[in-house]
Amino acid sequence: MRRAMIWAATVLSLVAAAFAVESKNPRNIAIIGAGAAGSSTAYHLQKYAEEDGVAVNITIFEKTDRIGGRTLTINPFGNPSDRVELGASIFVEINAILYNATKEFGLETTGFGDGDRIMAIWDGDKFVLEIDQSLPSWRIVLKIFWKYGVRGPVNANRLMKATIAKFLNLYQAPYFPFRSLTERANELDLLEATSLTGEEFLRKNNVADIYAHDIVQASTRVNYASNLAHIHGLDTMVSMAPEGAMSVIGGNWRIFDKMVSKSGAAVAFNTSVTSIALDQNKDSASATPKYSLKTRVSTSEAANDESYPALFDHVVIATPYQFSDIKAADGLLQQPIDEIPYIKLHVTIFASPFSFSPAFFNFSSGTRVPDTVLTTLADGDVPTSGVQGAGKAGFYSISTIGRAFNPKTGKLEYLYKIFSPEKVTADFLSSLLGVTIPKDFTGETSTGGEGDSHVVEPISWYYPHVFYSYPKAYPRVTFQDPIIRDGLYYTSGMDSFISTMETNALMGMNVARLIVDDISDAVGGGAEPSKGEHSLAQDDQQPHHGDEEL
Repeated sequence: MRRAMIWAATVLSLVAAAFAVESKNPRNIAIIGAGAAGSSTAYHLQKYAEEDGVAVNITIFEKTDRIGGRTLTINPFGNPSDRVELGASIFVEINAILYNATKEFGLETTGFGDGDRIMAIWDGDKFVLEIDQSLPSWRIVLKIFWKYGVRGPVNANRLMKATIAKFLNLYQAPYFPFRSLTERANELDLLEATSLTGEEFLRKNNVADIYAHDIVQASTRVNYASNLAHIHGLDTMVSMAPEGAMSVIGGNWRIFDKMVSKSGAAVAFNTSVTSIALDQNKDSASATPKYSLKTRVSTSEAANDESYPALFDHVVIATPYQFSDIKAADGLLQQPIDEIPYIKLHVTIFASPFSFSPAFFNFSSGTRVPDTVLTTLADGDVPTSGVQGAGKAGFYSISTIGRAFNPKTGKLEYLYKIFSPEKVTADFLSSLLGVTIPKDFTGETSTGGEGDSHVVEPISWYYPHVFYSYPKAYPRVTFQDPIIRDGLYYTSGMDSFISTMETNALMGMNVARLIVDDISDAVGGGAEPSKGEHSLAQDDQQPHHGDEEL
């Protein structure tokens, strides 16, 4: 018995020693940015490295004080228990990486029940469609068929499902992982969708212009702040697929926070990477080049660039390069990084005791106004009409997103969200609510007629924000590859293909798989390269093809 115990202990010590030898030389990996792509890269790096028996040290550099990137929540009235999504508000069940992450991390989600809400599409003059979402679905479909016919809606839905089914192949071997997004898009027959505008793609596939103008364009405007003439067909299809929308209670950023935590990565908050260069140390024992970084800590009084004390075997730029202020050493970028235009989107969230004014929408007094108003172009508008193509409507959407407790009055008030191409004005809000709004938006004003006036605060809480939210998805047939040179990777090429939380997380997962495959190749061990198995996207749920939307 004693001999057996000694033998077992010896075996265990040998195994431990073997792992110790491997861990003496872990690969140092830097990830710049802790948004969806960077967080997913870190999470999947740890996961794949553990599966393949390689050691990695992961360091994330995040220029802000938080994780999540464009996923951001705010607290109405400063109440920490009440959170509202400012950006990247929803995902759907077919978004396998995000959805399965909520299950793995035990994050509770909430759906978007329609209840008795009324949704409408406004062109600046009139509502082209109103939908009472409390009605049975068959009655809603019948109303759409009555107005637009059967062919347009059916063809649009079939086209969307077929296109999304092609895209979902990117999650699985042999298409995952991919070193060239352009090649994969070509292999999956998606370049036709990206080479045409949404307008052209729909027309080519027998979707009636009136349906495309009213329904589909309202979707591209609320999702991508773009008219059909200025967005490619693939993003158009993605904007049509919101079925089963949900969000994480407390904020979608919690998915990425959990990913980073699970990865075991060290996180340098408030730290910008200002330059990347190849290490020039000729005495290095490493046969492969290493990368040196310079960083700047925003909370430091000096705020000077300093050489980071560690070198890195791999660097992942997980943020749009043009906004990063990173200086690449001469000759470092063997592939130039595309600079693509992003849309400047104004998001305004505010609380008010007033509902929308019927007069703003040319209704008679007392008429119920829709809770959610999407928009399209008016008769006489062209895709470039108004500011950034917003047309006569002047905004992309206005939504009633819930209620919030006003601690000053002790009453619940409406919470509204507006997407617009420019800053919302007090005059616009005065018209929208039918009451005078102070120039600085919050403050008291008098309402009612003579002898019946009283003082109220028409906007009691106000929060404006500006995002460079997503690219202007003009038609194109080439996309930025994820590998810039050996050991240097880039994730934001995905944005001009499809810009969502899920697709950024997919590119992060892809880069993680490529890195671990490259490490395994270099050490002559590990799993077969490009196997594409055991990802978070596949642990619980394979993406479904053709029966669910992205």
